[in-house]
Amino acid sequence: MKNLILSSLVLLLISCSSSKIVEQYKSPDNPTFEANKVLIIGMAQNIESRRMFEKELAVALEKKDVIAVKSVDFFENSFASDKKSETDLNAIEKQLTDAGFDAIILSKVISSENKVTLVKAIKSFDESFNNFRDDYYKSQDIYFNDDYLQESKTYHTETTLYCICPTKERELIWKGTIDIVNPVKAKTSIGDYVSLLLKEFEKQQLLIVD
Repeated sequence: MKNLILSSLVLLLISCSSSKIVEQYKSPDNPTFEANKVLIIGMAQNIESRRMFEKELAVALEKKDVIAVKSVDFFENSFASDKKSETDLNAIEKQLTDAGFDAIILSKVISSENKVTLVKAIKSFDESFNNFRDDYYKSQDIYFNDDYLQESKTYHTETTLYCICPTKERELIWKGTIDIVNPVKAKTSIGDYVSLLLKEFEKQQLLIVD
């Protein structure tokens, strides 16, 4: 049970009573942002945990009339099977645009309390990426490094919304870091995390636009 909970945490678990958005950034160039089709990527080693998170978020967005697709479905589980070069990611992004995608939501655990202090975790928020390709390329060790996470009561997570905009130099639309303290059951925790994201997207007029 302990290992099951830990693997689920890698998937961005959250407790409704002890989680909060610590910091966020919104592009001043995009006061509102609507997308035709969104790809959801949950960066975690455990395939079942990734499926659980991506499904929960996709279903929630579909209820808000946002077309959302899980990466585990679109890439047939092969997306994280090996490391991607920058050339690979350029080809993948073209594949996505050809398939009608114009946005990507990328979620990941960036650190745990017993590996870095809260101050260090927040400081890393300034290390922004301009686009999905750079972010994924620098973060993909999450899939392959068994020591990336150690058991801890607090996780620092990051969710980023990117526009796949070939004509724009900067593709970052929104980024938020969320602290997870003493997470509970996987299904409940993921549901709470998704609810928090959707409330923030709606508040910021991103994807869910009145």
